[in-house]
Amino acid sequence: MNTFLQIAPHSLAIVLSRVGAEVTDKLQQHHTGYEIFADFKAVNMQQFWNKKVTDAISETFFLGWIDEDVLLIQGKEHHLEVLRDAWTRRALKPPGGFEIKCIGF
Repeated sequence: MNTFLQIAPHSLAIVLSRVGAEVTDKLQQHHTGYEIFADFKAVNMQQFWNKKVTDAISETFFLGWIDEDVLLIQGKEHHLEVLRDAWTRRALKPPGGFEIKCIGF
């Protein structure tokens, strides 16, 4: 049986990985975890054809930035489920200079 560690109620951990030659440029633009969250939110709000994802993204909040590569967000459980499903379908976009390695809850 799998056991999960819940860090905070109604939260989602997005594990990111820095990518490509643009890593240095993008990281200079991102000074805080909140700015990375804002970029993540902006990129995914552009998915106007996927109203569920844009609604879910608009209702999430920055919870924290752990270990330089883990973005913690918080929201209602049904919004987080939409984001998990979008990641499974590869429809959830990472912030610039990163890729999404996995999602945990």
